Amino acid sequence: MKNFLAIRDFSTEELNELLDLSIRLKKLYKSGGRDVCLGGKVLAMLFEKTSLRTRISFQVAMTDLGGTAIYLKPEDIGIIGKREPAKDMARVFSRYVDGIMARTFLHETLVELARWAMVPVINALSDWSHPCQVMADLMTILEHFGRLEGLTLAYVGDGNNVARSLAYGCAKFGLKYRIATPEEYALDQDTIRQANTIRPDTVYQTKEPADAVKNADVVYTDTWVSMGQESEKEKRIADFQGFQVNSQLLAGAPAHVKIMHCLPAYRGFEITDEVAEADSCIIFDQAENRLHFQRALLKTLLSGSSSL
Repeated sequence: MKNFLAIRDFSTEELNELLDLSIRLKKLYKSGGRDVCLGGKVLAMLFEKTSLRTRISFQVAMTDLGGTAIYLKPEDIGIIGKREPAKDMARVFSRYVDGIMARTFLHETLVELARWAMVPVINALSDWSHPCQVMADLMTILEHFGRLEGLTLAYVGDGNNVARSLAYGCAKFGLKYRIATPEEYALDQDTIRQANTIRPDTVYQTKEPADAVKNADVVYTDTWVSMGQESEKEKRIADFQGFQVNSQLLAGAPAHVKIMHCLPAYRGFEITDEVAEADSCIIFDQAENRLHFQRALLKTLLSGSSSL
């Protein structure tokens, strides 16, 4: 495991090892222990898109492991590939730091960075994939249900980067994935085909949210308007009417259902405040587990070890 760009790239065994290490490190740190395996190591954090959870969780994780993180804002580095080529940046950073974490608009930027870098590259979000988020999500589901295989996850909303990473995550770990989107915002057929090749009958796509949630153990949603789509806001809000996760929709789901959202949540749009504040909503467990998963990922990539 040299880089971490997409869940699709790894075997179930490799991903399971990361989840197991995440849980063990979480237990260690919660009990007051420490693993300073990255003493003297430096992580460069490149941001084209701003973030709350990504920045704080990666910076805290790196500090927890004894290392240092350098935060680079868009105005510090310019848009990657515009001010100077990504391949040049990758080779320069490789002479200075031990790892590169990048939160970019285009997934191709991350691929180019990884191609030329001599140090590990981590995808902290791209337009195509959000693997750290979804691994933290799977960790959260595992904690609440005690298993992953055989569960059903329903996603209601935009067929975006999170929806795509969830498809691959469900296929790798044996969850059924039911996704409800307006037709114009459907998850692409290549992803569905690939996920169903990994594990047959993983992904079922519908235009009816009630159909998706009726047998769900988990109902998941995300913003209708992602960063960079602000000019489409009014159209998207109109197009997604009927796709809100609210008490009426959840009345058709099993009583034990858990509600997830990767945040930030725009209450009153994709999710109601009532649902976001319900006992069944585990969005802040997800947010916390970003830290625990990323701590395990950094340890694995930058120290070359998954043992405590």
